[in-house]
Amino acid sequence: MRKGPFLRDLGPTLARRLAEAPARIQIVAGPRQVGKTTLVDQVVNRSERPPSARTLLNAEPSPLAASSGLDWIQPTRIDEEWLILQWGHAETAAKAWHHSDHPAAKTMPYVLVIDEVQRVPQWSGVVKGLWDRARSLGIPMHVVLLGSAPLLIQSGLTESLLGRYEILRLGHWSFEEMNEAFGLTLEQYLYFGGFPGSASLLGDEARWRSYVRESLILPNIEKDVFEMFRVDKPALLRELFSLGCSYSGQILALDKAGGRLGGAHTQTLTHQLNLLSYAGLLSGLQKYSGQAIRQRRSPPKFMVHNTALMGAMGNYGFAEARADRSHWGRLVESAVGAHLINTADGDTRVHYWRDGDDEVDFILERRGILAAIEVKSNSVESHHRGITEFIRRHPETRKLLVGSEAMPVGEFLRRPAEEWTR
Repeated sequence: MRKGPFLRDLGPTLARRLAEAPARIQIVAGPRQVGKTTLVDQVVNRSERPPSARTLLNAEPSPLAASSGLDWIQPTRIDEEWLILQWGHAETAAKAWHHSDHPAAKTMPYVLVIDEVQRVPQWSGVVKGLWDRARSLGIPMHVVLLGSAPLLIQSGLTESLLGRYEILRLGHWSFEEMNEAFGLTLEQYLYFGGFPGSASLLGDEARWRSYVRESLILPNIEKDVFEMFRVDKPALLRELFSLGCSYSGQILALDKAGGRLGGAHTQTLTHQLNLLSYAGLLSGLQKYSGQAIRQRRSPPKFMVHNTALMGAMGNYGFAEARADRSHWGRLVESAVGAHLINTADGDTRVHYWRDGDDEVDFILERRGILAAIEVKSNSVESHHRGITEFIRRHPETRKLLVGSEAMPVGEFLRRPAEEWTR
């Protein structure tokens, strides 16, 4: 188990930006329960920032904010007036801090943090007006916004704040992070995945499964997706998510999926799958073809963003999953796919490829460079005909066999996606 505070890799990046002169809003965005609030707590604490140099607002009261070592201001009601009032107080405090006698006042800008900002109605327009005013007045104040999922933040950023922000994406925890912070072995990570809040429950699988379902999956769907977007068939989205978890690592045409889901229309399923992807839960990878239209028309390859979702939603326990070679192989492939999705930068696209009987598990595309990745989850040798055929058609492609002696799974999971396209 964890021996002390663990700071994720994004922490030093945020700390450096908060030491600069304020120029852009900093957005810390990611799925639920990946540690966004904890990260900000740690950065503020480790920078030795005194209480007089910060304001911390939480637009959705939470036990973590209430119990942390910092003084989070929580609303009696969540509305625009509350946000405007608290922002004004922060501006006054920022000016006082800047002109104070504290030794760090001239080198450590004031910080205003707003957690769960998307809970405030019309938040993006309000923040735009307040930020522009603060900039015009020369108020030396950083603003950090946190959101529980990329889709929630993006619903406001694309409307009002273009050119005024930088995004710091905090994804699901990697194998390296879960291993260092909680001591998870590779096999444990492949099954139990990367949710830090569930790490203490691994000894009681029934309790772990209930926690992941009720405290992580349900709020992500019910509070985030359903509250922010109109979902005409919420029961269908839940069923699609469950189906996608059971088929993670497999290609399934949406018309066939619709048959399993009561005849749902393909367009509806495509829209709902996109929502699940934005929420950091489940994606449908598209076939690589070099042509966007053909990619969109191809059947998706379902891929969870965290293998904990497969364990929590499935019928296999840890020991049973290890004993079933076919299921364990899909867990390994899903862990590799989730890692690629979670670590891919903005220039990197994750696909699969198939033509007849020839198939490649993953194709990475970054700035015209291709990498073909085949996952080998057991000791049985194969000829990898698919990857050979893909490289014949695309000779400059880089080849990688994950699970081979040259690239063990654990080693692969310690490196970001773009490393394979450099």
